Amino acid sequence: MAEGAVRIEDLAERFDISVMTVHRDLDELEARGLLRKTRGQATALSTSLVESSDVYRSNRQVAEKESLALAALEFIEPGQSIFLDDSTTVLQLAKYLPTRAPLTVITNVLTLMNELTGMRGISLVALGGDYYNWCSAFLGRMTNEAIQKLRADVFIMSTSAITDDVCFHQTLETVDTKRAMFESAATRILLVDHTKFEKRALHALAELTEYDIVIVDAQTAPEHITRMRSKGIQVVVAPKLARADGTSAARH
Repeated sequence: MAEGAVRIEDLAERFDISVMTVHRDLDELEARGLLRKTRGQATALSTSLVESSDVYRSNRQVAEKESLALAALEFIEPGQSIFLDDSTTVLQLAKYLPTRAPLTVITNVLTLMNELTGMRGISLVALGGDYYNWCSAFLGRMTNEAIQKLRADVFIMSTSAITDDVCFHQTLETVDTKRAMFESAATRILLVDHTKFEKRALHALAELTEYDIVIVDAQTAPEHITRMRSKGIQVVVAPKLARADGTSAARH
């Protein structure tokens, strides 16, 4: 997870085990959706066709994701109902939600359900369906049908990639569930760290102009911000978080 990708022979040498043992262990981790085996290596990195696991993503751009979550918090009001998606960026928002209580939170994400269970002032609506280990979330027809019967005040989400100012994801299951939440919410807020503008994925979800608010981190290239605003998109730039010593906590 720390290195993103590593050669199988290097793993065998590092842990002083046989290559066959490495293959067996990697097969188990791959079955759990934590990584993928390719020719001679294991990788946790995403591609245009495969998203990386939430375990890997949760340790990337942590400071940026927290700054985005804090900026999103400003658009949540007590008494609202909110959809939260399966992104690790939105997961950063969970610990701050009691400051906006009472709230009704609707989510298909098991890690969020566990985080929110027992939080004072938070009413949790848990969406079931087919469970996908790589994103720790329930997706599919049952999930989407449940969403379509609900109406929320706000939907807060992130995306895997942005190409030509359109949100993209690697799997149709993800797109279908997020789109169902999108259609069932009065206000749609997108959280995007700067790396999303450098990535690609296969399936389109929504154009940025369809969102009410797009929140980006402070490292987002000015040309992206200028271009989005020229299209009439309400762009909010989340400030960098500061450490106790006064320095920036955002990673470079």
